[in-house]
Amino acid sequence: MSSSVRRATRKRREFLHRKSQSSLSALSSKSKSLIKKAINENTKVATEVRGDYEAISREIEAEDDKTGSGLQDIDDEYADVGISDPLICVTTSREPSSRLKQFSKELALIIPNSTRINRGSYRTDEIVGTAKDSGYTDIVMVQETRGEPDGLVVSHLPNGPTAFFSLRNAVLRHDIEGVGSMSEVKPHLILEGFETDLGKRVGNILKALFPIPKPSSTRVMTFSNSDDFISFRHHMYSKSGMDKVTLSEVGPRFEMRLYRVRLGTVDMKDAEDEYVLRPYQNTAKKRKAL
Repeated sequence: MSSSVRRATRKRREFLHRKSQSSLSALSSKSKSLIKKAINENTKVATEVRGDYEAISREIEAEDDKTGSGLQDIDDEYADVGISDPLICVTTSREPSSRLKQFSKELALIIPNSTRINRGSYRTDEIVGTAKDSGYTDIVMVQETRGEPDGLVVSHLPNGPTAFFSLRNAVLRHDIEGVGSMSEVKPHLILEGFETDLGKRVGNILKALFPIPKPSSTRVMTFSNSDDFISFRHHMYSKSGMDKVTLSEVGPRFEMRLYRVRLGTVDMKDAEDEYVLRPYQNTAKKRKAL
């Protein structure tokens, strides 16, 4: 095992340890808020925190306005998002077809500050190592089956997570009838229907690919979740009157479905899975992951 791989593994282990400590701290904060609420409202203490009542009540008595504010320094993978613009590496699986190449080019056009890199014969770990050294914040990798784009991988650098999506119904720009011209300004994002904790997590993963736009931007990208299927649409709009807005689709368009979230980068095959789509979930109509 090379020194760079050992270093990356060690950093990832340290990061996961800090994250687990943050999770314990967040759990303690939740228990404290329940006990505070019971004390302030003079009601019964919730059953799940009665065992910790004495210890936590002593902590509450010792707090002042600053220490009792509940602010936590949580070590989150996306804590620095929005401070500076993301830098995205877009690539494909090996030996891509002409259609997959075109799809990757259009992805690079819709994601600002992205660079499309030819895969060639590079291994996944070589791409990840080069991207880290070059200061990229995310890797977007598209995959195909028999010339049809059917997979999308979004890997956050340097420590993950990595989201794996299946793709379906991909329609490229030149296949959309009457497609409009596309600007490359930073777009506004619409994230619709991401209601669960996992849904908000996926929303953060997608949101981190895009920089903060100017209010005057006329470019809009929509990720709309319905029954765990995420529809992507890309539009430009213009105001043609006081109360009239003209909307034109500029493509591409496709549907996504999340099937895995891995707590690591795309090259870490042994990293822990945060979420995996199981076969029985395909028929569970009432259960929604996102």
